Amino acid sequence: MKNTRTDRGPRSGSPAGKGQTPHRHGPNKGKGKPESPRAEAESRRDSPRRDQPRRDRGQEGGGQEGSRHEGGRGQGPRPGGGRGGALLYGLHAVAAAWTNPKRRVKKLLVTESGLEALDPAMEAAHEAELDRPEPQLVDKDTLDRMLPPGAVHQGMALDAAPLPEIDVLDLCTDPGPQDLVVVLDQVTDPHNVGAILRSSAAFGAKAVVVQDRHAPEVTGVLAKTASGALEAVPIVRATNLARALSDLRDAGFWCVGLAEEGARNLHEVDLSGRTALVLGSEGEGLRRLTAERCDELARLPTRPPIGSLNVSNAAAVALYEVARRR
Repeated sequence: MKNTRTDRGPRSGSPAGKGQTPHRHGPNKGKGKPESPRAEAESRRDSPRRDQPRRDRGQEGGGQEGSRHEGGRGQGPRPGGGRGGALLYGLHAVAAAWTNPKRRVKKLLVTESGLEALDPAMEAAHEAELDRPEPQLVDKDTLDRMLPPGAVHQGMALDAAPLPEIDVLDLCTDPGPQDLVVVLDQVTDPHNVGAILRSSAAFGAKAVVVQDRHAPEVTGVLAKTASGALEAVPIVRATNLARALSDLRDAGFWCVGLAEEGARNLHEVDLSGRTALVLGSEGEGLRRLTAERCDELARLPTRPPIGSLNVSNAAAVALYEVARRR
């Protein structure tokens, strides 16, 4: 991943050098000893929200995000997609959805071998008294015709309603002291988003925030790659990603963007407390406005001949770095 922005250094509380972009400071700016970066984030969280109208904040985007809606909010249930409106397939994805009390399941098509593999999930749903339809036995060829070519369905396909979507501001309402979220800037490959969801669930991230118009719908491919993590980590869709980052910063999240031009390695950055890891697309990296909303840009110390990692691999490394220090 790469980013063309080179004028942003680490936030250290010291004045910006010549040619650098000045950073925002907390209420104690210019009074005594500068605050630490974390203290500054906390002061942002505890101070009143800025008086600047949200309309003006949105105009800072300059058309980057397309059409805008108030607060970078999600758009509610998404027909035919959203968080899981397509057929789900594969053992882990289907079992996790079957046992998720938030899922409304419409139909389960399954082969005899698939039904046997799902037996633990069936028992768990029964013990939890979840309302589930009677499985419909079909043959493998029927599933092959229903699903995308080459889909590894493992003898099962689940028709379920989309999960309820949550808002970016929901993440900012009474957040935990060590909440961790992942923010994706125009990552469009469903395999990458699914893999990032899986890593997010494994390392304790609370949510994955994506830009609404430049992120994949939740299809069976994404859910299969997520290996059940779709049921544990919500995808939060924001119309304006720069505004969403501002909301997270106002709630005390320390927003760290991953970019090759970062001033410090990720392991040198304070990752305690509320943290948002921000990753961009493999081709373009973080867009300018996204990078400007980050508190700091950091890099992963890769070595030649490999200069960068696939975005899902980079997310896994970064999430592990946060998890091991907590």
